[in-house]
Amino acid sequence: MALRSWPLRLAGACLMVALCCFTHAGLLHAKAVLAQWLIERSWQQSSYPGQQKPWPWADSWPVAKLGIRHHGFYVLAGAHGTSLAFGPGLISGTSAPGQPGATVIAGHRDTHFNVLGQVEIDDVIRLENHEGEFEYQVEDIRVVDVRTEPGLRYEQQGASLLALVTCYPLDSVKPGPLRLVVIGRIRQEPL
Repeated sequence: MALRSWPLRLAGACLMVALCCFTHAGLLHAKAVLAQWLIERSWQQSSYPGQQKPWPWADSWPVAKLGIRHHGFYVLAGAHGTSLAFGPGLISGTSAPGQPGATVIAGHRDTHFNVLGQVEIDDVIRLENHEGEFEYQVEDIRVVDVRTEPGLRYEQQGASLLALVTCYPLDSVKPGPLRLVVIGRIRQEPL
């Protein structure tokens, strides 16, 4: 009898492992959605240059709203691992939206920035901060290898650019050196 029950036990164990994996993946997506709701509340309650944290233990705060192909996200200050789990992050040291230079925003490929795979040349990306709303027209989409292009150079003299960066390929689960970069040039002054 004991010999016949081991396949059932093995199948049960495999089922439990699979259930745990699916639950973990679902929790990651649920956390990303719930966080955007809390970040939206924080955005609405803050006043520039306020740093209204979305929850008491947060190490970041919303600095912009981003609109890509009918998807909207709140962008957090900084692009470190703990904040990227909750939303895209404005990379420290890059330009503010609408200012000369490059505004660089990073996001995870498996949550918020999965939409970058649908972006096409000439699409319009909207970015709003407390100083106004800006529109950027996509002019370049490329995959770069951070081993050979570590600085990801975006600057063009006097230009206001937006660079959206995520890991590539979008359907991979393993980290790697490739990044999908979507670059847009400002097309109008604040609305």
